[in-house]
Amino acid sequence: MAPAMSRKNRVWSRREIEGLIADGRKIIILGDQVLKADAWLPYHPGGDKSILHMVGRDATDEITALHSKEAQAHMQKYMIGRVHGRWQNFLPPIQGGTFRTLVSKHVDDEALYDEEDVSSYGKSTPPSPVFDAEETGDEVRLRRAGNDTPISRDSSLFWSELELGQFRSAEASTAHTISSDLSKYPRLDKRSQDEVVSKYRQLDEKLQSEGLYKCPYGSYAVECVRYSILFVLFLTFLHYSYYALSSLFLGLLWHLLAFTVHDAGHISITHGFHTDSCIGIFIADFLGGLSIGWWKRNHNVHHIATNSPEHDPDIQHMPFFAISSRFFTSLRSSYYDRDMNLDAAARFFIKYQHYLYYPILLWGRFNLYRLAWSYLLDPAQAPRKGASWWHRYLEMAGQVFFWYWFGYRTLYLSIPTWSSRITFLLISHMVTAPLHVQLTLSHFAMSSADLGIHESFAQKMVRTTMDVDCPPWLDFVHGGLNFQVVHHLFPRLPRHNLRRAQPYVKEFCHDVGIPYVIFGFTRGNREVISRLGEVAEQLRVLEECRNVAAKDLIEGRHGH
Repeated sequence: MAPAMSRKNRVWSRREIEGLIADGRKIIILGDQVLKADAWLPYHPGGDKSILHMVGRDATDEITALHSKEAQAHMQKYMIGRVHGRWQNFLPPIQGGTFRTLVSKHVDDEALYDEEDVSSYGKSTPPSPVFDAEETGDEVRLRRAGNDTPISRDSSLFWSELELGQFRSAEASTAHTISSDLSKYPRLDKRSQDEVVSKYRQLDEKLQSEGLYKCPYGSYAVECVRYSILFVLFLTFLHYSYYALSSLFLGLLWHLLAFTVHDAGHISITHGFHTDSCIGIFIADFLGGLSIGWWKRNHNVHHIATNSPEHDPDIQHMPFFAISSRFFTSLRSSYYDRDMNLDAAARFFIKYQHYLYYPILLWGRFNLYRLAWSYLLDPAQAPRKGASWWHRYLEMAGQVFFWYWFGYRTLYLSIPTWSSRITFLLISHMVTAPLHVQLTLSHFAMSSADLGIHESFAQKMVRTTMDVDCPPWLDFVHGGLNFQVVHHLFPRLPRHNLRRAQPYVKEFCHDVGIPYVIFGFTRGNREVISRLGEVAEQLRVLEECRNVAAKDLIEGRHGH
């Protein structure tokens, strides 16, 4: 017992923690506690990526927002010591942070603090080189990065200018967004951000004291009545061969059920991990053919790296959509571990994305099937051990059950012709498109700029998210997604209490000087279409400049 207590009471210096991270350790700060999450990484129900984004950072607010008291107590077994004073964040390795190894245990920490701390600054992802150098004797030849074919110096310099111009254009647009955000939101200095953090935590205590974390089960009883009515209508019209109407009600049922899956994924129904997980699996997998495990892995990263082009999977929709000109530079996704290339397909879709926005979202549910199976069939994504090891297998059973009742019993046996089957399939799936509109509505039009490692969790959540204004009687249609600002600040708050919490959040934003953005549904859609149109226009201008310059080169008019 004594050695364990001694280990947990050890005080770590910032330099020592940097050395641990440089050696590959997954160190997270929770309050004044130092957690080493290496052993937990493969078993985390929310996936490894969400942990990796917290390495080297004070994750107190993120952990408190996303985890129950029981989960936070479980984390104590990974505690290896403490830190003194206010923690200054590092840039996590997954976001491009670089760390110095601790060469000697006897190195003077104070002397090292005087050095430039390269791990705390810099961009999340360094720019990719446009060209690689290739030396041939005394001649240096250039070739386009990723291409083995050397090209002449004159033409390579020309194409370098074009692509460098494209990169600089994206950087200029990002710099303008950052400048705009810095002028509207609280400063990033220690004092300003500490005030935001302090009042955010006071607000959390206020919501708890008001009982807003307690689930109003009576509201779910009303939801179940709605589900039952839609289910009966689906079966009734199917029985009497009104297939279009039957598929309509099935799609509406799926639409409303998705909100309860969202609640269960955030453990905000019973607040019990396994109970809510099973509720989510039953609805998502058995009734909907989707995957709650995939959703957790994806959604936790979204809640931590909200609206980050490199890191948030919820805005990484290349080649179909780009909400920032930064996507023109073929960013690398840290979530999918691949480059999001601005290829020919992406250029086409993005130039017309403001027209294609709604048509593409009509096919959104089919993409969720693909993502579900990519998650369940990849052992590296789902936890293989730990408390939730069996969830993956239950989900697989749910997938089999779904395709039996929907694919075989409903589509194949109950509907006689292929034309009717295809019609049923399309209507039932496209009716759920408003869900995908709601999922993108609250973020696509908001800032995607990275203000750095010193921005507090609360400020970032409000800065990158907007609410949708609607009358209370329409809340069930939006499923709580109309209160995205409130939800991102307090993800475990039951959705039927979000409207009650909204005035407190507005008051908090007013107190700390953070703009609270809320639009009506129609205005919100216009904002999203406008943002997509702006990015499309930027790409068209770049393409025109590129074509004119290429024509000049071909005609021999390109000068120095």
